[in-house]
Amino acid sequence: MKGKTLAALASLIMLLVCAFGTPRRMHSRDAKSPYPNMAPLEQYLMDRDAEIALARTAAPESISGDATVVVLGRHGYETAVQGKNGFVCIVERSWNNLFDSREFWNPKVRGADCLNPPAARSVLPIMYLRARLALAGLSKTEMIANIKAGYDKKELPPLEPGSMSYMMSKGSYLNDDGSHNMAHLMFYTELMDGANWGADLPKSPVHLIPVFRGVPEPVNVFIVPTRSWSDGTPQ
Repeated sequence: MKGKTLAALASLIMLLVCAFGTPRRMHSRDAKSPYPNMAPLEQYLMDRDAEIALARTAAPESISGDATVVVLGRHGYETAVQGKNGFVCIVERSWNNLFDSREFWNPKVRGADCLNPPAARSVLPIMYLRARLALAGLSKTEMIANIKAGYDKKELPPLEPGSMSYMMSKGSYLNDDGSHNMAHLMFYTELMDGANWGADLPKSPVHLIPVFRGVPEPVNVFIVPTRSWSDGTPQ
């Protein structure tokens, strides 16, 4: 049993490498990106009911069932269902990736995410702003400048301690590599050395992924794979 568990964890780590790569790898591949520009808007939009359903699969029903659900509209995210537990479920699009990612404009990306109350208050505004800027037709350079200005003007809140989210949906499509998906939890911190979490050390289940990382948001994202999907079936 232990051997099977270690083998499964090794597979998950390999998927992490495929899914998120390293900043250097992502930068080198950006020049050959199959998605050099934003696709037509319709390719990023979803049927409203389907998007609500996918968003709720990000976390177990005991959490997502009472969560607020937002959906992507033509100008940004809109509240579709008002919840009561402080969590917010959302389907992320490709522009939440690093700006030099080769898949930054990939219209196939659908990342079901359910943020806890601290993350909903301090991380979700980043996602909302990125979506508004992307849908407004801004370039990557203009988006980065607007995000930096948002922090300088205190329009974006500082990160709250305890911010985390669930990404345990079977239906997500995170990238074009491998199986395109992996169930995991994400923990948001201020910028710090990943060694403080034991991230990326041999046999550690914790990984520091190249999302945000001060480019431009002053936020680290640590990821921990889970053994099951949100419906309880094994991954």
